[in-house]
Amino acid sequence: MVAIRHVTGYAATGAAVLALALAGCGGGGGGSSGSGTSTPKKSGSTQSGTTGSATSTLTTAKVAKLGTVVTDGKGYVLYRFDTDSVNPTRVSCYDTCAALWPAATTTAKSAVTTKGIDKSLVSTVKRNDGTTQITLAGWPLYRYAKDDEPKEPYGQGVDGTWWAVTPSGAKITTPVATSSTPAPATTSPGAGGGY
Repeated sequence: MVAIRHVTGYAATGAAVLALALAGCGGGGGGSSGSGTSTPKKSGSTQSGTTGSATSTLTTAKVAKLGTVVTDGKGYVLYRFDTDSVNPTRVSCYDTCAALWPAATTTAKSAVTTKGIDKSLVSTVKRNDGTTQITLAGWPLYRYAKDDEPKEPYGQGVDGTWWAVTPSGAKITTPVATSSTPAPATTSPGAGGGY
């Protein structure tokens, strides 16, 4: 009888642990980036990881409201971060920042090819984790983890410090609406009616 109680107790404890683990795996996470703009919550993102993924091609693409931007070989928009610096090139996005903004990395500077971008502007910088990050005109390049599709610029203007990059390495400061939800209707004072 005592042995049965122990087994039953272990089974109940195991079931409780399993239920808690499953509850922790299911949900959300989307949320705001802290910039005051909402970002669509999507599933199936292919752009994640703390150090990015190696890319061998920098190319250009036309993106609505931004114009011509630099993308990786799969068409994902690349960004620069105002907190980084050039002369000398300095990377400042690590840890939690790098989880949301994975570095555009490569195996070596010589492995990077360009289409529509002056190759002389492309270089690399070593990150503190040992990976090699691609730079353009001295600026380290990043992807945005919430850009789920090529040419999505949801990272544009986040926190007033993240910007899509032109083929010359300049930042594009044109704002882009990052929410697919329309703004609520407004009425002038004294006008009857609501939404």
